[in-house]
Amino acid sequence: MRRSLLALLATALLCSTAFAHCQVPCGIYGDQLRFEKLLEDTKTIAKAQGQIEELTAAGLSGQSANQLGRWIMTKDEHAGAIQATIADYFLAQRIKADSDRYVEQLKAAHAVTVAAMKCKQSVDGVTAESLEAAILNLYRAYEGKEPDFH
Repeated sequence: MRRSLLALLATALLCSTAFAHCQVPCGIYGDQLRFEKLLEDTKTIAKAQGQIEELTAAGLSGQSANQLGRWIMTKDEHAGAIQATIADYFLAQRIKADSDRYVEQLKAAHAVTVAAMKCKQSVDGVTAESLEAAILNLYRAYEGKEPDFH
């Protein structure tokens, strides 16, 4: 019984931390994957902004109000995910103070965070475009080269 309880506890602890990646010195990083996910989140935000505009322009039925709430939550969740990735992955683990491009990287990461915040505050598609531009600027500052996403 005691072993089963310990095994269950260990599994629960490992599963809850496995998604964070990683803030322990595991040495396995996927910077390219992180940038691709940031851009995917941005596309979701842009789609949500468009859907919110469509639903409100058409007038609100009960179903439309339900969908409107879901799109707003989706937009905010993806903007929050971007902010979390910048804070938990790039700022906490990857952007190093001894880098020659530290200040440039720090400013670029901050710009992404602010752009994501503006997406939460607005349904104007320009905010999603600005967020995408900020992510690409972070890529340039972080990688030191032009982005090449397929």
